[in-house]
Amino acid sequence: MRGTHDILPDEFPRFDNVVATAREVAALYGFREMATPIFEVTEVFARTSGETSDIVSKQMYSFEDKGGDALTLRPEYTAGICRAFITHGLQQQTPFKIFAHGPMFRYERPQKGRYRQFHQIDIEVIGAPEPACDVEVICVGADILDRLGVLDKCVLEINSLGDPESRAVHRKVLVDYFSAHRARLSEDSLGRLEKNPLRIFDSKDEGDRSLLGEAPLLSEYLTPAARDFFSAVQQGLQDSGVAFNVNPHLVRGLDYYTHTAFEFLTSELGAQSAVLAGGRYDGLIEQLGGTPTPGIGWAAGIERLAMLAEFAEAADYPVAIVPLGPAAERRALTLARQLRAAGIVTDLAYRGNLKRRMQRAGKIGAAYAVLIGDNELTRNRATVKDMASGEQEEVSLNDLVDYFGRDAEHRIADLMSSLED
Repeated sequence: MRGTHDILPDEFPRFDNVVATAREVAALYGFREMATPIFEVTEVFARTSGETSDIVSKQMYSFEDKGGDALTLRPEYTAGICRAFITHGLQQQTPFKIFAHGPMFRYERPQKGRYRQFHQIDIEVIGAPEPACDVEVICVGADILDRLGVLDKCVLEINSLGDPESRAVHRKVLVDYFSAHRARLSEDSLGRLEKNPLRIFDSKDEGDRSLLGEAPLLSEYLTPAARDFFSAVQQGLQDSGVAFNVNPHLVRGLDYYTHTAFEFLTSELGAQSAVLAGGRYDGLIEQLGGTPTPGIGWAAGIERLAMLAEFAEAADYPVAIVPLGPAAERRALTLARQLRAAGIVTDLAYRGNLKRRMQRAGKIGAAYAVLIGDNELTRNRATVKDMASGEQEEVSLNDLVDYFGRDAEHRIADLMSSLED
């Protein structure tokens, strides 16, 4: 199906590496993991993403269920986590620090590393208004990208969206400016002009973009409090050793966004694109019907990170049991269970003659093949073949677990040495 992607076994270790790395780094910062439903009542996303946003107007997968309720497949994580924060009365747990990951759904043009069903890792902190929280949230992202070997391929851009007072003054000036150039605005931006003028900065239309160079910037209208907040964030990033550029054109159009907005951008995937982006959303909880509560978070696409990340798949060096004959196949089932219980990766072929089963052992990269036939069974022994050297030796069936378990690191080291030679 267009816009969907099967994550096949050869790809999955790279995908899983992103999630495992993010989970590990988030835990170092004290984040706990949670998950929300893949679908929510449509209003959760419509209220938080804005009726005029592309997500709501063009990209959401919405449907009516058999009970007549309007539901939407999750296009992003933040709204659902904030909804859960309100639903479960978690105000006493602030700062509520959450790590999450899972599939998202948006009907948009498929791009490199971005599908209509895609996956994200997500970080949220609810209930912390201090600029130090913004710094820490950005640092979590930087550390995850660093662990993945991606950070040096990215540039961090930040901006201040100010406080509500800053936004109100800037909005009036912005509307006046774009209204004077209505004839050059795209149809989409004409609609944004009345409801969400800041979103014109996100436009890809060439006519719209030609106007941005002279458009009044929000940074010119920050209140003293907003300037101090942004200065504290910049100082905190400098103290933390996180490099950044201030981009005054980086915006978030929705009214509940305040203060810090940020993106880690890369050009490694073709056109410059964000691999991790977020911002502070101090008005979101209130918009969802909760008590005014500050929040900040970010999301990153797992598929894109998997494409960029440095990754060396760990070899399993499995044992392949090669039974020949009905009696040996029965005994092989027992042996396989014993080896796996001891933590030894074990493959058991279900069919084929000796040649085909040995071919499978080679194909899966088995370090050893354990051959059992009628002759071996009568002597309660197995022939163990070192697949790298071709050397064979007989081992008692009762001693196989100890044989592979004892000095396993030395056996693997010897195998690696032989492969390098």
